[in-house]
Amino acid sequence: MKFGFMAKHRGVWPVQLMCEALGVSRSGFYAWISRPQSRRAQLDEVMSAYVYQSFLASDRTYGARRILKDVLELGHRCGLHKIERLMKAQALRARPARRAKPVDRGERPTAGIGTNLLDRQFTADAPNEKWVADFTYIWTAEGWLYVAVVLDLYSRRVVGWSMQNSMTSKLVIDALMTALWRRDKPESLLHHSDQGSQYTSDQFQRLLTEQGITCSMSRAGEVWDNSAMESFFSTLKIERVHRHGLYKTRREAKADVFEYIECFYNPKRRHSSIGYVSPVKFEAMQYA
Repeated sequence: MKFGFMAKHRGVWPVQLMCEALGVSRSGFYAWISRPQSRRAQLDEVMSAYVYQSFLASDRTYGARRILKDVLELGHRCGLHKIERLMKAQALRARPARRAKPVDRGERPTAGIGTNLLDRQFTADAPNEKWVADFTYIWTAEGWLYVAVVLDLYSRRVVGWSMQNSMTSKLVIDALMTALWRRDKPESLLHHSDQGSQYTSDQFQRLLTEQGITCSMSRAGEVWDNSAMESFFSTLKIERVHRHGLYKTRREAKADVFEYIECFYNPKRRHSSIGYVSPVKFEAMQYA
């Protein structure tokens, strides 16, 4: 272990200094470093490269389980503990979770509040059966950017989104309209959201009725009633927004969120609830 540390840091500190600090001889170190690598060390070196490649491809967000899926998909035999060991050796750590939730101070008409029909059943047997929706906010140097999203529980795919400067009913209406346009007009669709004033508004409720969509809403103060949506926003913030730092403009933030959703999350990001494949691949596998 001491020689391994020295080999890793000999470009930083003089070998003689490290030998004195660690109580080992220079001759012993050079004898150790010149001997042939063991078969295990050779394999670890190759596997470490795959681990690092997967970690970088995920924008430094993947933990050991998702990296393992990448490695196995490449045709290499490996276990979770080995991936964890190789990540630790390279000091690769996924960003820890942070959560934030927007504050909605709008009025909530009681006539628009739906029953919690979803009842925390966050799975679906087919696409366009259950959609969950919510919005979050992102700070920029120009002020807040509000991001509304519609998620299909079948594949966890983002099917609709909208980004605007204010959290009005238009924000969530546009997100739903985008989802309806991209997925045609689903039959027997359940739409679940919280009781935010945007979702209880006359305009949004009218849209649901016109499209024949059943309305479901979380109970007041029960954030876990829409935990699938909460999880997506947490992932978005951890893997992209917090890593980026302050956006100079709302336009910059919009472009980054768009790239995350359409270029990474939907087509590439491995999701634990669907067997560690991406939402796009999961849907393609079911209908291949």
